[in-house]
Amino acid sequence: MWLYAVAALLGLLLLRRWHRERQTVPRLSEKHVLITGCDSGFGQLLARQLDARGLRVLAACLTDSGAAQLRAAASERLQTVLLDVTCSKSIAEVTAWVRERVGDQGLWGLVNNAGIAIPTAPNEWLSKEDFVKVLDVNLVGLVEVTLSLLPLVRRARGRVVNVASVMGRVSFFGGGYCISKYGVEAFSDSLRLEMHNFGVKVCVIEPGYFKTMITNVENLEKNFHACWKKLPAEIKASYGESYLRDFVAMLKLLQKGYNSNLSLVTNCMEHALTSLHPRSRYSAGWDAKLLYLPLSYLPSALTDALFTMFYPKAVGKA
Repeated sequence: MWLYAVAALLGLLLLRRWHRERQTVPRLSEKHVLITGCDSGFGQLLARQLDARGLRVLAACLTDSGAAQLRAAASERLQTVLLDVTCSKSIAEVTAWVRERVGDQGLWGLVNNAGIAIPTAPNEWLSKEDFVKVLDVNLVGLVEVTLSLLPLVRRARGRVVNVASVMGRVSFFGGGYCISKYGVEAFSDSLRLEMHNFGVKVCVIEPGYFKTMITNVENLEKNFHACWKKLPAEIKASYGESYLRDFVAMLKLLQKGYNSNLSLVTNCMEHALTSLHPRSRYSAGWDAKLLYLPLSYLPSALTDALFTMFYPKAVGKA
């Protein structure tokens, strides 16, 4: 009998959650949302998606061509602006631009989506500058954009949506990307606590592997070969050219599992912006839900054993 009671209670809890998550924020057509990294991928799709829903989208692009392409695919409501998240002057100018457009009502949503993955390679193949290049975009730039626009978000009692990754939960390749995504998770957690009393919600999006410019295999392969060419002979001898070949082969194997349905991610972003009761974290993609997140809760010894099974083997010279 108690099994029926537990099943009934579980059903009621799931029904309550379903009902809460279907409740939307009123007067969405009056709300402004700024999205970074709208030249392609998640950012471009989300801008079009929110525009179609009637929100006032402020789309920040890195290039003129990206902005023009987006404007051609959206309504006249959508506005674009050029933003380099690594440049404080650019961030200050965009903040002033946003303030002019939102006025006293403030900025309802800030989506920190801009990001890069290259340079990436085994850590020993990289320089400090290689790490800094990625961290400046994915973490430091995200922090500066958020701090600059936070007063406008607080005024609206709005939302900050930060795009992290499953690689902010488990890290099995070198370079600044995973480090930056762990940092996004930590920054978002502290910001969520600080903003609670202001009525601002902070949400984290944790996509799995999706087919975007960040995961473009041709670009990543060129990056690996470029890193290899710059290595001292001693390090090349330690790893061996077979390590490079196997690393690229592993990358191409991973590519077969990439998800091309980007709306799985942008739907999470949209829910975080429009739901009356957004989640603190959203996992997007079957691999995020069924593989990487469960792995993140396992002991390190087990995850290390699993990942090293697929890792290339060095020739072993000291």
